[in-house]
Amino acid sequence: MNAPLDGLIILDLTHVLAGPYASMTLADLGARVIKVERPGSGDDTRAFPPFKGSESAYFATINHGKESIALDLKNVDDRIVFEELLSRSDVILENYRPGVMERLGYGWEDLHTKYPKLIYGAVSGFGHSGPDSQRPAYDMVVQARGGVMSITGERDREPVRVGASIGDIAAGMFLAQGILAALLHRQQTGVGQKVDIAMLDCQLAMLEHAIALTTISGEAPRPSGARHPSITPFETFHASDGLFVIAAGNDVLFARLCEALRLPIAGDERFATNPARCENARLLKRLIEAVTLEKGKQHWIDLLTEAGIPTGPIQNVAEVLKDPQIRARNMVVDVLDQAGKPAYVAAGNPIKMSALADPSTRPPAPKLDEHRQEILDWLESS
Repeated sequence: MNAPLDGLIILDLTHVLAGPYASMTLADLGARVIKVERPGSGDDTRAFPPFKGSESAYFATINHGKESIALDLKNVDDRIVFEELLSRSDVILENYRPGVMERLGYGWEDLHTKYPKLIYGAVSGFGHSGPDSQRPAYDMVVQARGGVMSITGERDREPVRVGASIGDIAAGMFLAQGILAALLHRQQTGVGQKVDIAMLDCQLAMLEHAIALTTISGEAPRPSGARHPSITPFETFHASDGLFVIAAGNDVLFARLCEALRLPIAGDERFATNPARCENARLLKRLIEAVTLEKGKQHWIDLLTEAGIPTGPIQNVAEVLKDPQIRARNMVVDVLDQAGKPAYVAAGNPIKMSALADPSTRPPAPKLDEHRQEILDWLESS
C-alpha cells in the first residue's frame, strides 16, 4: 500500500516542536524526512524530560521515523553535503529567526533561483514580515499575545496557558497544510513556493467566536471556565460523584435534555432559545444540577447518550490512553527502540485514509547523526 507522500523528500532543519510536528505529520503520510541537526547537541528537545535512560521521550514521540544527519552550515564540507541534499529534496523546512537562512546563503530567494521546484516552508514566532518579525517567541508568548490566554481559565482569575502547546502545535498543523497546498500547486505549475507560517497568526486563526463577540459587542470576552460563551448548556455539570460534560448545542437537543432529565423548562421563555439560555446560563446550570446531583456521573452519561445528547466524562491523560474508542482508532501507538522493541507511547496518526496504512508501531527516533553514512551513500549513488 503506497502512502500519499511516498517518494517525497523533506529536508528538515527545524527543532523543538512546531516544525518537527509538521514534519512528523508529513512523515506519517509517507514522506521521507531527513532531519538536519546541529553537530554535538542536535535538536534542543533531545535534552527535554521525561527521559528513559538517557533518551528523551519528548524527542522520540515527535521525531520517530526520521533520519538524522549533523551538519554545520558554516562548514565548507558540510555545505557541499547540504547542497547535494537540497538538489534532491522536494521541501525544505526551517524555523530559524527570519534572516538567518539568508545570512547562510540559503534564504528563499537564493534557493528559489537555484532550485525552482523546491518548496520552502518557514515557521517562526511572528513570521517573515511585520515590525516584530525579528522578535523571539515560544508557545507561551504567542498564547499570551495572541489572545488565547485572555479567554482561558476561570472568570476573575489570572490568565491561564492552555495545557497543550497549541502555539507550536497549531503552527505545525498550518505549516503541514501549507506544504500540501504548495505541493499541489507545484504539480499544476512545476514551480515551488514559500510557505511562511507565524505562530502568532495561528493563534488568531483559532479564536473563532471570540473575534465575532468582540467585533459585534465592542467588548473583548473574558474567561468563562468550561462554559462556551455562545452556546448553553455547553459546560461541566456536577453529579453526585464528580463532574461530567453536557453539550446541548441547539434547541432540539435542549428539549431532549429536558425530557431526559424530566425537567419541564424547555418551553420556559428564559430557556426556549439559545440566546435566552445564554442570558440565564447560571440559573439553568443550577436547575440542571439540582437533578444531576442525585446520581453518579456514569448514570447521566449513559442516560443522555441513549437520548442522543452529546455528553461524556472528563478524563485525565492516563484514562484517555485506555479509552476503548481511542484504542479502536489506533490512536495509541508504540515507538520502537533501536532493537525493535516498544520503548515509548505516542499518539497515533489522526488522519485516517482508506489507502494509507495505519500501523500500531512507529520506527525509532534517530540517534544524532545516525544516518550520516547511509545518506552520504545515497547521495553518492544518485
